[in-house]
Amino acid sequence: FFFIMQASTSVPAGVRQQPVGESCRRHGQLLPRRAASRVVVPAAVDKEVTLLDYGAGNVRSVRNAIMKLGYSIKDVEKPSDISSAGKLIFPGVGSFGQAMRILKQKELVEPLKEYIDSGKPFLGVCLGLQLLFEGSEESGGCEGLGMIPGQVCEFDKATLGLPVPHIGWNDMSQKGPSPLLSGVGDKRVYFVHSYRAVPEPRNADWVLATTNYGDPFVAAVGKGNVYATQFHPEKSGATGLQILNNFLEPSTPVSQPTTPAASSLPHTNGLARRVIACLDVRANDKGDLVVTKGDQYDVREKDGERDVRNLGKPVELAARYFEDGADEVSFLNITGFRDCPLNDLPMIKVLKEASRRVFVPLTVGGGIRGFKDVNGTSYSALDVASSYFRSGADKVSIGSDAVDVAEEYIRTGVRTGQTSIEQISEVYGRQAVVVSIDPKRVYVADPSQVKHKCTKTSKPGPNGEQWCWWQCTVKGGREGRDIGAVELAQAVEALGTGEILLNCIDCDGAKQGFDHELVGAVSDAVSIPVIASSGAGVPEHFTQVFQATRCSAALAAGIFHRQEVNIADVKQHMAENLLPTRL
Repeated sequence: FFFIMQASTSVPAGVRQQPVGESCRRHGQLLPRRAASRVVVPAAVDKEVTLLDYGAGNVRSVRNAIMKLGYSIKDVEKPSDISSAGKLIFPGVGSFGQAMRILKQKELVEPLKEYIDSGKPFLGVCLGLQLLFEGSEESGGCEGLGMIPGQVCEFDKATLGLPVPHIGWNDMSQKGPSPLLSGVGDKRVYFVHSYRAVPEPRNADWVLATTNYGDPFVAAVGKGNVYATQFHPEKSGATGLQILNNFLEPSTPVSQPTTPAASSLPHTNGLARRVIACLDVRANDKGDLVVTKGDQYDVREKDGERDVRNLGKPVELAARYFEDGADEVSFLNITGFRDCPLNDLPMIKVLKEASRRVFVPLTVGGGIRGFKDVNGTSYSALDVASSYFRSGADKVSIGSDAVDVAEEYIRTGVRTGQTSIEQISEVYGRQAVVVSIDPKRVYVADPSQVKHKCTKTSKPGPNGEQWCWWQCTVKGGREGRDIGAVELAQAVEALGTGEILLNCIDCDGAKQGFDHELVGAVSDAVSIPVIASSGAGVPEHFTQVFQATRCSAALAAGIFHRQEVNIADVKQHMAENLLPTRL
């Protein structure tokens, strides 16, 4: 991420400026205790950080992490603010080319280079690391700040055979002792990127740590008081807060939660399979926002007055899942609110509050489309997404609108640049765009009689059919469309989507496990990460879907809300079966 924050939050070109723990249960003490709220920060005299923010993406999480560590923030409003900074943090998201253009327009390139040359404390994050290099092949090839030798290049997905973007929790190989990474050890940190710098002899004196994703890439650099990370400390839980505090207070260690000295769980290297907690949020009949969960998308109680099922408050549950070790938290707004002025959307408040307490990635879905509010003001999908990013979201999830977009793309084969997927990914990067698919199984006797990608099934249909495809639906599963899940996933990948959230209407609420055939068909058809959703009932179901398919993450809702299954139990089972797991 990379930004130039002004007193009134700046926004990317083309986006309208709007007016403005507890520990989890453990079993046999096999898992380390984790609680970001228990990071103890010592008192200090000078507690101000200068933040360089150009307005693209979720900088709120960086702000909240800095403030949680006891620091106040001064925003860069003019070039001299960089020169006068005592400590400078430079987070960034979006494209390399856009970032450099804005730096030049704001006349910040030279002050930034002079500040780094001065040796004063500096921390770049994600794109803030990449911009330190000589250049990048992103955006058609761009020149960088030139502080570190080397070029930034895209992951070669064809050669690696791995999903790109690289999204999730991975470990690091440290090249030597470093104050920045003190105490990190084998703990995983959170990455989300499609481009990376690679270690080479010319930059060896800068590289503090590398991470392996097919091939090694630069995970952290440092020289003197100048540091940068490809990963996101502000999204890396207690470990990330430790790293941030190492930068802010290099001479004073942070007391971490106690970790059992002897854990019997193995540590399997590599990108961890993610466990995601999902919260379906909607207004109940009294108008209060609650977390609910349906069976095959029906969220009302089966008897009595058929009230909306209430499983808790959104922010409180999100904070609990963070404490329990969820790798990500996803909010799905299943209430319309389409007549609200943009800044009055109820999910805005939820995101702002949650981002103060949750230091892992937050995704929000529902209503990511253009609309006109009660005052007659029109907003684009990019406007809506931008508001969510400024409020604390790291990713937005697009549902029904993606079906319309995919159908048109399949019909014409043309990228117009005007769709919600294209506009959001162009400004914020494809890693910020998730498409949520709601399919249901359709059996066929002869696959040659349908135009859709069919799979031979081990679960024959009611008339003995041996083949099936998965029909995409809209409007909460109430309306089917003539497009399959595989075809939709391929179309939205081509348009700029970075991740697929794959639900399953047939399995929703059944607790019999994920639909491996569906997940396998889609994850084999695309080169972006796929999240399996719908059907989990026991910890074994998570392990099984990871073993049976190429999916990168698995998501559950009701079993976590009702505490029928603990996230700690899921991760214990995964680790015992030698799956890479963030513990």
